[in-house]
Amino acid sequence: MKQWAKDLIANNKVAAIPIMTHPGIELIGKTVRDAVTDGQVHYEAIKALYEKYPSAASCVIMDLTVEAEAFGAEVVFPENEVPSVTGRLLTDEAAIETLQVPDVNKGRVPEYLKANRLAAEHLTDRPVLAGCIGPYSLAGRLYDMSEIMMLIYINPDAAKMLLAKCSEFITNYCLALKEAGANGVVMAEPAAGLLSNEDCQQFSSEYVKDIIAKVQDDDFAVILHNCGNTGNCTQAMVYTGAMGYHFGNKIDMVEALKEVPADALAMGNLDPVSVFKMGSAALMKKETMALLEATKDYPNFVLSSGCDTPPHTPFENIDVFYSTLDEFNQSRN
Repeated sequence: MKQWAKDLIANNKVAAIPIMTHPGIELIGKTVRDAVTDGQVHYEAIKALYEKYPSAASCVIMDLTVEAEAFGAEVVFPENEVPSVTGRLLTDEAAIETLQVPDVNKGRVPEYLKANRLAAEHLTDRPVLAGCIGPYSLAGRLYDMSEIMMLIYINPDAAKMLLAKCSEFITNYCLALKEAGANGVVMAEPAAGLLSNEDCQQFSSEYVKDIIAKVQDDDFAVILHNCGNTGNCTQAMVYTGAMGYHFGNKIDMVEALKEVPADALAMGNLDPVSVFKMGSAALMKKETMALLEATKDYPNFVLSSGCDTPPHTPFENIDVFYSTLDEFNQSRN
């Protein structure tokens, strides 16, 4: 993976890795609920996109409920929308102390490992990027997002105890994904984008850095995604030492690129809703070309969506995304 990243940076042509699985679910005629509960269906959706589009890597669904469910959180599964955590698993600080770190055979984790294993076995000419949640975002799903924001100030020791437990599980999950054959993981830590750079470093990046030290190597990449970051915590993201950084559409991509090391991938950041899903084909082309032109001086830039493209994103827009990239790359010959 280290060599793969080097090759992407050295190549004169810009690569694309949109965070995109839902169109694959639609291609095979299944529902989101089918894909997030059945590893075989999930793999077939990844495979359908692999066969249709020239992404530089195959991405697994960005589902930020899998780890919380393994801890015991209640999750609702709409038929055609992404799952969501409902209620609050941990209602006070005492519950943090008694919280047990689950095994990686709990909830739907085995189905996600199955999807990654099948993708790694069959889609062999490009990396398979698994997905996981980041420690602060997981803590917020277990303790409640507004409550964790208060806890880090009222009782930082309790917050750090919860973050340590979340990080232990995420580490074990990443190691299991690695064992299943995944070539890397996109770690989604959007809640940390609500913090200042200093707080992001203390309550997210320190833990992410520790996970990366345990799982990232020449053959396994961690790509840290934070679509909550508007520019306030890019330094804290970079502190983690990830092989790549994935940015949301709220940030100025050129400003982000200035802060990312030249030997790390910087990915982003077309709006998945207003451009990919709701925009016209003409808007898709205009925004894609504008981003490519703005970032052309940065060889480590990888074209992507700012976050997971939602269900029912028009295929016409995805086609235009790739054809605009082709047009741009041909102009650089």
